[in-house]
Amino acid sequence: MSARTPVVLRDATVDDAPALAALWIKSVEDSADGGDGPAQGLWREPTDDEAAEALALQLSNPRKRIIVALVDDEVVGATVCELTTVSPVSMIRVLLVTEIQVDPAHRRRSVALTLLSAAASYGEEEGVEVVMAAIPSQAREPHRYLTKIGFSQVAVVRAIQASKLRSQVSSRATHSRDTGRLIAVRRTLRRRQGDRTRS
Repeated sequence: MSARTPVVLRDATVDDAPALAALWIKSVEDSADGGDGPAQGLWREPTDDEAAEALALQLSNPRKRIIVALVDDEVVGATVCELTTVSPVSMIRVLLVTEIQVDPAHRRRSVALTLLSAAASYGEEEGVEVVMAAIPSQAREPHRYLTKIGFSQVAVVRAIQASKLRSQVSSRATHSRDTGRLIAVRRTLRRRQGDRTRS
């Protein structure tokens, strides 16, 4: 029986953009299971140029780190770590892990565990008190895995297209109680002005 090829970790570079885009595409296709999960509407397959631009933007943030996992020089996993605080008015330092992607062909080979171990070490180096992970709601396997190693649910992340939010907010604002009162006051003032004009 041959020994398993070790997982090698390093920080991502812009040159990893095509490989990381391919990893995300495989992961999204695998998690969809032939249906439309909640995150499907937020996903658009990137071109290599778009992936490079997005990756450069992420890497320009000094509070963000992207760690890639390689097996035989092939990118088989990645995780994104960001240093933040638990709230805007608290200095409790948090490491937010927003992605844990593993190539479906390399799952159950400790790739995710190796990435999380690197994230934990990074958090310790930066003096964080809490590690949080945000993953798609339909990704059942990662949810089970994180629960198994001790993560608890502390928040729910919801999403909406920006144009739809603007439409919903505008629509509800025009039907609010305060708006109704304002319209009634304006109509009363117009009536009074009309009565004065006629008298």
